Amino acid sequence: MKKQEVLTRIENAGIVAVVRENSRENAFEATKAVIKGGIKGIEITFSVPQADQVITELKAAYQQDSSVTIGAGTVLDAVTARLAIMAGADFIVSPSFDEKTAEMCNFYQIPYLPGCMTITEMQQAMKSGAEIVKLFPANNFSPQMIKAAKAPLPQVNIMPTGGINLENLAEWKQAGAIVAGVGGNLFKGVAENDFELVTTTAEKYRALWQES
Repeated sequence: MKKQEVLTRIENAGIVAVVRENSRENAFEATKAVIKGGIKGIEITFSVPQADQVITELKAAYQQDSSVTIGAGTVLDAVTARLAIMAGADFIVSPSFDEKTAEMCNFYQIPYLPGCMTITEMQQAMKSGAEIVKLFPANNFSPQMIKAAKAPLPQVNIMPTGGINLENLAEWKQAGAIVAGVGGNLFKGVAENDFELVTTTAEKYRALWQES
C-alpha cells in the first residue's frame, strides 16, 4: 500500500482506536468489535503481548476490506518499528519523536505519527517526514491548542490522543483535528467479555465524528 493511500485511509477513518489489552486474544476480539462498530483505523500498541502477531492476524483477517488500516503504537525505537513493519503494520505511532524511528519509517515508506507536545517538537517531526503528529497527552491541553499550533504551522496535521471521549470529541474535531486517537473510553466491556458494548460505543464515536 502506498504511503499516501494509508494517510488518506487514516483521515477517512476519523478515529484511530488505540488497543492496549493485556492479552493477545482480548486485543484481537476488541479490535474486531470496534471495526464492526465502524471504526476502521486501528493502532495495536506494543504493550499488547505478541503485538506483532496480533497485527499479522488482523491484516490477514481484513485483507478484503480496503477501508481497514492496521498500525502499531507505543513504538519506542527503530528496531520495534521494523518488527511492526515486517508484521504488516500500515503506520507507526510513538508516544514521542524519535529520529531513528522516523528514518526507518521513511525507508519503508510507512507513515510515522510521533507524539509531540510543543511547537518545536512538531516542527522537528515534520522536518523528519511526519505528515501527522500526535498531540499527546491531549488531556494536558484544550482543543484550542490545535488552533495555536496552526498559527505558526498552518500545514500541520494533528491527531489528539489521550483523554478523548464522547464529551469532547466534537470540540477537538471542530478545532481542526484531522483524526483522533481514542483508547480506554472505547474499550469498556472488554474485561467482562462484553464485546457488544465495545461495538455500540464504537458506533457512537463514529457517528459523533461524522456529525461534527
